[in-house]
This record gives sequence, structure tokens and C-alpha cells, in this order.
Amino acid sequence: MLVFATSDKGGTGRSVTTSNVAYQAAVAGADVCYLDFDFGSPTAGAVFDVDDGMLGVREGGLHSYLLGRVDKPRRIDVFAATERTSVRDRPYHAGRLVLMPGDAGVGEFPSSPDLIRRCAGLLGRLNGEFDVCFVDLSAGRSYALQMALAAVRRLHGVKSRWLVYHRWTKQHVLAATALVHGEHGILQTGEELGHDRDELLSSLRFVRTATVDPSRPGLTAQQTVWIEKWDGELRTIAQSEGAGPLTLLHTVPLDPLLQWHEQLITNHDVESRGIANRATADAFKRLAELIGDDRAWEVK
Repeated sequence: MLVFATSDKGGTGRSVTTSNVAYQAAVAGADVCYLDFDFGSPTAGAVFDVDDGMLGVREGGLHSYLLGRVDKPRRIDVFAATERTSVRDRPYHAGRLVLMPGDAGVGEFPSSPDLIRRCAGLLGRLNGEFDVCFVDLSAGRSYALQMALAAVRRLHGVKSRWLVYHRWTKQHVLAATALVHGEHGILQTGEELGHDRDELLSSLRFVRTATVDPSRPGLTAQQTVWIEKWDGELRTIAQSEGAGPLTLLHTVPLDPLLQWHEQLITNHDVESRGIANRATADAFKRLAELIGDDRAWEVK
């Protein structure tokens, strides 16, 4: 299965959430590949705490492969290469977690028939090798998004799903829904590339990040009332814009740790060190389960 992660704005938590979901899927036993298609800022290596490829690799990354400069893109075994002991100490039943990094210092580049062919070939081969491949796309209406849509069109019979991340604010809700439904958005671009609009829409779900619980300690009574009131207004906006409950896959609560340091959250961080919230780790685990649960993707 191919899972494409995108967002209209930066700062949505797309990469750190997707990295954590990939980690949870691997810990649960799946063989997982993570492709860093954020061509302008390939930083997945930093989230995985992999020294080689922290901000992309110097040569042989996904840029080099798609541009035809190398025959095979670099692979990094995250469990073997990570600097974090708690990530290396995975359960005995864990699957593989492989990172394919981008190249450092290389920006976005337009797609071409040859690039799309190479991209489709790579995704097709990886889909046969891994249980799930996460493709972290650049934010917005990017060349990476267009390339992914075109490549998937060539992969007949391959299950693909699309996650659109947004923070729980009016600006982010409007931006995320415009990326899907708006001019030159995912649906319009996909349709122009030969996708069936309804099928593409059914394979797409929204993920809310950094949501605030009104009952969290430290809020004043006035703040709680305001948050509850605005939360209701945001739900109305999301529903009217096409990002309501029927298209929502899951939410991820605000976690101070991730605000300060974008990283994988392990059980050690929650139970032993107490620096991460259990609710956040549970949300990542649940997202990994929902992505693979066909019932969560049925048209309602």
C-alpha cells in the first residue's frame, strides 16, 4: 500500500506525524518504507535521528534517482542507523523501517514523462517489497504532488491512500480543503491526469494535528469556554468546506515535546522519561491502524 502525506501549509506536523505513524506501523510488525519527497526540505532523517541524511544526503538520494543520475536511491535502515537507543531497542516482532532520503541542497524540480516513469517504477517495486510505503510530499501544489498523482495513475491495482494534514485553525482548515477541492488542487489535478474524481476523493482523508483538549490542566475558565466555543465554530467551517467528520481519519493532540523537538515518540519517552504524552503516542498508533483498516476508508 502507498500512503501519500501532504498539506497546504508548512508547520502542520506532516513530517513528524507521518514519521511517527511509520515507526508505529513498523513496531507493530509491518515492513515499512519512508520516502522523503519533500524535495525543497528533506528533513525526515532529523526526525528519525539518523546522522547520515539528517537533512538529506550529499549524493544518491531520491532527487538523484528521479533525475537519472543513479540506478538505485540510497536506503537507510532506521533501526540500525538511528542515534537513539530507545528506537534501536525495538520489539522482537518489529518489521523493517527503511528511510529513502532526498538529496541535500536540491530544490523542487518540474516533472517530465521520464521522471514520472522512474517514479512509478520505484513506487511499484517498493509496493511489492514493503507492506506500506509512506511518501512525504512537499507542502502545497508542488511538483512532488503532481508527480505522485501522475505516477499512481500508471500503477494499476496498487492501493493508494492520501492524507491531508492541517492544524485545527481556521486558516489551516481553509487551506487544506482548498488543496483538495480548490483550483489546481488534488482532485482537479488528478482528474486532468486521468484519475476518477470520486475514487480519488474516497482514497483521501484529513488528519488534524496539534489539537487542544479544553479539559487540559492549566487553562483558565475563560480559556476553556472560548476554546469550546471556537472548536464548535471550526467544526462548522470544516463541515461546510468538505473536511467534516466523514472525511476525518483521526486527530493528534498537542504535545509540548514535539513543539520543542520533532522526533519519534517511543514507549521509553512516555513511560520511563515521562516527557511525552501517552495520548499523542496512542494517536500515532491508532493512525497506523486506521490507515490499514479498509472499514475506515469506506464511503459513508
